[in-house]
Amino acid sequence: MQFKHPELLYGLFLLLIPIIIHLFQLRKFQKESFTNVAFLKQVTLQTRKSSQIKKWLTLFIRMGILAAIVIAFAQPFTSKNKILNSKSETVIYLDNSFSMQAKGEKGELLKRAVQDLISHVPEGENISLITNDNIYRKTSIKAMANDLLQVKYAPNQIPYEAALLKSKKYFSKNRNTIKNLVFISDFQQKETAFKVLNDTLIETHLVQLKPMNTNNVAIDSIYISKRNANNLELTVLLENKGSTIENLPVSLYNDVNLLSKTSVRIADKANTIFTLPNNVRINGTITIEDSGLQFDNTLFFNINETTKINVLAISEVSDSFLKRIYTSNEFEYKNTKLSQLNYSDITNQNLIVLNELPSMPSSLNTALKAFTNNGGVVILIPSKISDLQSYNSFLKDNNFKQYQAISDSEKRLTTINYSHPIYNDGVFEKRVTNFQYPKSNSYFPQGLGNASAVLQFEDGKPFLSEKNNLFVFTSTLNTKNSNFQEVNLIVPTFYNISKQSLQQSNLFYTIGKENNFDIATALQQDAVLTLVNGDKKVIPQQHYFNNKVTITTNETPETAGIYHVQNKAEIIQNVSYNYNRDESTLVYQQFSNIDNSSISNTIEQVFDTIKNDNKVNALWKWFVIFALALLIIEMLILKYFK
Repeated sequence: MQFKHPELLYGLFLLLIPIIIHLFQLRKFQKESFTNVAFLKQVTLQTRKSSQIKKWLTLFIRMGILAAIVIAFAQPFTSKNKILNSKSETVIYLDNSFSMQAKGEKGELLKRAVQDLISHVPEGENISLITNDNIYRKTSIKAMANDLLQVKYAPNQIPYEAALLKSKKYFSKNRNTIKNLVFISDFQQKETAFKVLNDTLIETHLVQLKPMNTNNVAIDSIYISKRNANNLELTVLLENKGSTIENLPVSLYNDVNLLSKTSVRIADKANTIFTLPNNVRINGTITIEDSGLQFDNTLFFNINETTKINVLAISEVSDSFLKRIYTSNEFEYKNTKLSQLNYSDITNQNLIVLNELPSMPSSLNTALKAFTNNGGVVILIPSKISDLQSYNSFLKDNNFKQYQAISDSEKRLTTINYSHPIYNDGVFEKRVTNFQYPKSNSYFPQGLGNASAVLQFEDGKPFLSEKNNLFVFTSTLNTKNSNFQEVNLIVPTFYNISKQSLQQSNLFYTIGKENNFDIATALQQDAVLTLVNGDKKVIPQQHYFNNKVTITTNETPETAGIYHVQNKAEIIQNVSYNYNRDESTLVYQQFSNIDNSSISNTIEQVFDTIKNDNKVNALWKWFVIFALALLIIEMLILKYFK
């Protein structure tokens, strides 16, 4: 029980008044003479006993009347909240991720949640509402009803813990308000269990909405599994979370034209292969027919015309191994001697290979430094008869450790850095520990410093290291000194280094992840590239170099589809974006034992609970009635009790 005016309870000290009146007899007695007092003694004894009982009854009743009146004026009440007449604050987090497309008893979980909020949140109540991609601050459900009805699914879900912390920021710092946080989601199973930290000022109410059916089939990914001069094979990977499907239709479109259609049997995973013509630009769409979640039934992809990578080799020895790697179908390869080098050609290249030059002229050093600063990639292969002073000057200018005097001891190459970008993109199916070790008969010992080791000798010294677009070998690669040209490792090493010099767009990218790709184009001053899909236009983060533009995207674009990369009205190429498939697995967290919050399955139940918690039951009328009842009892005692 609480009191609206607890200071009036000091009035209970008035209970001393009837105690004083009853305990101290203030009436004066007068003596009377009787001849025979025996009878009077008997009458007095009986009267005194009755008078004592009546006196104590009257005392207690009057004390009760006075106490009831004082308590009634203090206005007692009962409520689950400890603060009377305080303002309430309600913050609602509404999960609008794609998993909320799942259907419950009354339709899609998100749409049903919106309807329940409009129906059960009091119209005049001041609330803040947060979704994964929007915020409505200090408004009412009536004012935001139209916006709620148009809430769309967000491609990127805020982690539950982050959403909880973000929601709490929208409460005021006033400690005397009633704060309720309503967290509405399906609570998909994540890597870590969702926990609610104890907060004495905020009541957290979890609403877990559950679908009727958790079966779902998703297009997980696609990749080119085989390519020849005429055709390529496109493999589509499918995942099923539910019962086996005997015939799942899968269709392939180029723009709006149906290229092929097939059906597959799928238990948990399956794949299907489409054959497409090679070297043909395709704006592709893969679709399946599934009644589960809809966002993962479509996957967009692009096959663009291959942009050839410009490779310049500056060689004083045979470049035959480079010609075998940098073939004409993917590369514009050019070889020149240092004495015949046209320095103006450097800015037009993507990759420059310094193949066993006897020295590094300062003019070339300066030109290559500017080249790497503008996004170009350089491979340095030293010569056994190198001018160490000029080489070390070049290495020092690029923050590499210097070469030491050549060592003629044979070394084996035993360590591969599988996590390096040139090897971590499917080059190796598994880590190899017993491969045929390449060897070098001589090398230039070099410290690693701040560079990243790519390949290392058995003693840990670098054979190939990389930093800031410069790849440095410590050994010559000619067949007289090393058998590196004869092992399979040389092809993915040089090929993937060249791919880093011009990162051509993938088949597709995932919204919400950091994506980087290069567009081979030259822009005018202040010009920018734009991603365009119908009426949707996005200006992505971009970095302009001499002969390319590097584009970086993360949260944008927000809508899956095929986008034109445009320079004003000119379409340079196309790029596809798809939604993250993390939401496709309909497995949910169990909240049987969660602390510091209440758990409900419906929004109606939560707001009924909040309403009951805020309800105030006034008790002052009952104390007035009690006082009147005691007054009547006192009157009856005084009149009839002798």
